[in-house]
Amino acid sequence: MTYDRLVCANCAAPVSEGRCPVCRANRERLQQESFLGGVSPMALIALLAVLVAAVALLAHQTA
Repeated sequence: MTYDRLVCANCAAPVSEGRCPVCRANRERLQQESFLGGVSPMALIALLAVLVAAVALLAHQTA
C-alpha cells in the first residue's frame, strides 16, 4: 500500500505531507515496512513489462 493516498486521523491531512508527528511517524513506518511500498502502481506495471520483455528476448536468443 502506498502512503500517498492515506489521510491522517489526527490532522486530516495526507500522510505523505507529514504535517503532524503522527503523520511523520506513520510515513516513516510505511517507508521502512516494504521494499516497494513507495512505488506507484504504474511504475510496478512498467517494471513488470520490462522484465517480461527481457525474459522473452532471452528465450528468443537461446532458441
